[in-house]
Amino acid sequence: MRPLCLRALFCTMLLIPAVQAAQYPSEKGAVQVDPVVDGLEHPWAVAFLPDGRGMLITERPGRLRLFADGRLAEPLDGVPRVFARGQGGLLDVALSPQFAEDRLVYLSYAEAGDDGQAGTTVGRGRLSGDMRRLEDFQVIFRQQPKLSTGIHFGSRLVFDRDGHLFIALGENNQRPTAQDLDKLQGKLVRIYPDGRVPGDNPFVGRQGARPEIWSYGHRNQQGAALNPWSGRLWTHEHGPRGGDEINIPEPGRNYGWPLATHGINYSFLPIPEARGKTVAGTEPPHYVWERSPAISGMAFYDAERFPAWQHSLFIGALVDRCVIRLELDDDRVVHEERLLEELDTRIRDIRQGPDGYLYVLTDETSGKLLRLGLAP
Repeated sequence: MRPLCLRALFCTMLLIPAVQAAQYPSEKGAVQVDPVVDGLEHPWAVAFLPDGRGMLITERPGRLRLFADGRLAEPLDGVPRVFARGQGGLLDVALSPQFAEDRLVYLSYAEAGDDGQAGTTVGRGRLSGDMRRLEDFQVIFRQQPKLSTGIHFGSRLVFDRDGHLFIALGENNQRPTAQDLDKLQGKLVRIYPDGRVPGDNPFVGRQGARPEIWSYGHRNQQGAALNPWSGRLWTHEHGPRGGDEINIPEPGRNYGWPLATHGINYSFLPIPEARGKTVAGTEPPHYVWERSPAISGMAFYDAERFPAWQHSLFIGALVDRCVIRLELDDDRVVHEERLLEELDTRIRDIRQGPDGYLYVLTDETSGKLLRLGLAP
């Protein structure tokens, strides 16, 4: 089936509500916003099923929902119990690269330990034929030790072109652990889809280091996406008061937190461990915001539907309550634009759909999934 036919099928299967679209100004023309579904409780992530069969949406309290045929289904059975406290709960969702054959759905979530503290866990289950449950769910990764009392879990899941699974993690608000190679806080992790560790990971065989680690010195990573032109993974993370940053993590590299940061503490005092904005032996951010928008979600735009958005990177903002569009020249960020500030809502996730539109989740008690495009 041709790509245009697939996109048409996707729109038909979703049955986007026939409502009057709201439009908002932008540098590339009016942005048209269509509501797709509402009544979601703090939705966190969305993944598109193949062949226009709908999408899976996570809600932070611990629900995985199917939206298809214009209807939001009841929560799927078989989802693990989550630590739904503070920033914790059910977080990211990703489909297996071979989903058409294996029907595996990957989830990241906050999981409690025996002492009441929590960490980020990743597992996978098989979506049933009737799409009402996950079957045979099994854990493939646990962040160890569990140190969070309710914040800085991360996390995003991304498969690379070779089938490795990257897991972008937070440091559980335990700053020094981001530098500790024997802990999984503040790390980008690379594993096989079944949880095995690739033999070419940078710390395999090093005493006192976790072999899952790809890079370290991260704070609270809530955005990750594969660059469609280079195939390289990009991540972003929250700074404290200032210093949100984008990185293109390289194996074995140290990205600085908390030794190097552009931010200060929420108390307006310096970060105790910080030695400056740049520190020898650590990597500077690829792009940095001196004042934190509180970034979440990330999507490269490479679809044909809206040529004016080609070679842009879209990022949600929780505190600045907008969508940030970064214009790229190869890997360089050459321009920044703020979109949809008029909506005045927290943006948690943003994804490019198979139909060439952008899909955005709003982080609210009654959150929404919105479809974004450029008006004709």
